[in-house]
Amino acid sequence: MPVSEEQARSLVEVLERELTARNPSIETFQAFYRGRQPLAYSSEEFRKLHGDRYKDFADNWTQVVADSPVERLTVTGVKPYGLDQADAESWRVWQTNGLDADSQLGFLGAVTAARSFVLVWGNPDDEQNPVVTFEDATSCIVVYEPGSRRRRRAALRRWQDGDTYMAILYLPDQLWKFERPVERQQKSTDMEAADTVIDGWTPREMKAEPNPQTNPMGVVPVVELPNRPGLVTEPISDVAGVVAMQNAVNLLWAHLFTASDAAALPQRVLLGTEVPKIPILNRDGEVVGSKPMDLEKLTTDRVAVFTGENAKIGEWTAANLAAFTDVIEKAVGHIAAQTRTPQHYLVGSFSNLSADALLAAETGLVKRVEEKQLWYGQALREAFALIALAQGNDAKATALRAGQMLWADAESRSQAQQADALVKLKTIGFPFEFLALRYGLTPAEVADVVAMKAREAQLDPLGAATALMARQPDAPGSGAV
Repeated sequence: MPVSEEQARSLVEVLERELTARNPSIETFQAFYRGRQPLAYSSEEFRKLHGDRYKDFADNWTQVVADSPVERLTVTGVKPYGLDQADAESWRVWQTNGLDADSQLGFLGAVTAARSFVLVWGNPDDEQNPVVTFEDATSCIVVYEPGSRRRRRAALRRWQDGDTYMAILYLPDQLWKFERPVERQQKSTDMEAADTVIDGWTPREMKAEPNPQTNPMGVVPVVELPNRPGLVTEPISDVAGVVAMQNAVNLLWAHLFTASDAAALPQRVLLGTEVPKIPILNRDGEVVGSKPMDLEKLTTDRVAVFTGENAKIGEWTAANLAAFTDVIEKAVGHIAAQTRTPQHYLVGSFSNLSADALLAAETGLVKRVEEKQLWYGQALREAFALIALAQGNDAKATALRAGQMLWADAESRSQAQQADALVKLKTIGFPFEFLALRYGLTPAEVADVVAMKAREAQLDPLGAATALMARQPDAPGSGAV
């Protein structure tokens, strides 16, 4: 049902407030992924003495945790319901929009920020090539029907263009475009409220197109990719559970560096004497007084001469820095266990492991990837359905919603292991195209290989017939008993 301008503006304001409330945690997780991690100090004294020294340091394990599943999330196609082959037209649109690369950015955004989005809209210059983009969680938000995690009622996309905020409100039957100025200075709460009334969202002036526009697809064209969603709770970022232990690791390194600077070498201490002083001389070289020796210079030079009958000297042995590294390694091990990231991705201490042992070590990561394939796959099927709707093909959209996403194998195997497994599958009757997909070829590559095999058969029909009989030992004339 179409909404009025006032209703659309009110909905934009509500969705913007919700989007603004989400952004601080998202920006924190994205900063941790990039290694911008403010040091969490164990005491105020340590912060005062060493705050500036370690403020830019980070031993960044967050990035490894986020990258490890993304590098195994590769879409190879989509198969509509009722068909036995991947849909070539959907894959053409996917490749035309550069989504073989941009999908990796979308998956990383979902893993890091708990969600990302796919936006599909018709291309007025080319009706057969809809525009498909992955959007960041800081710029998009979707509203669902009550009690549903999939039926979308509205969506908002907001971004900044110079000194202006732009927003597009997507509804099942309409599309509204708004704009408002960007706040440039800190003001009181009352003055901010006044600015909101005066400089609020207004419909954007569109010279070449109407505002609002009709949505020809009949559904909200923005799809959310949730990461680890709950039945009644918000999706969870893979980075969220790493932040606390990442802070601990950074702090332990800061303590280790401080200890290595101050206590890595044996320390000597004088007992029973006053602070050493150095004489003050006049122009003639005569002693006219004295002043305490600069203790900071003493520490730097590590050389001093003391006099006095009661002076005694003792020694502290060097600090055991391995105590810090042992705890750091234990903390990194906790990160590995809690996030199902293989130990050899983080610690790097494994050696001479068999292929079976490595496969077992990566089981947790593989299951984590398959979980993401399930949730992201639902959203991507809907995105492919939106592509079909933008092309005016409602029947195909229905088949794609009930179809199947095709992914590259999440497990990492050696070529010898893979070849051996495929040969065994072949002996029990699996067809060539299935084996080629299991090998890791995309549907397009499988079609190319099948065409190559057909051309080979045409060039050497006798050899092809011999090979066929060799694969069918019970055929007449094969010599089988």
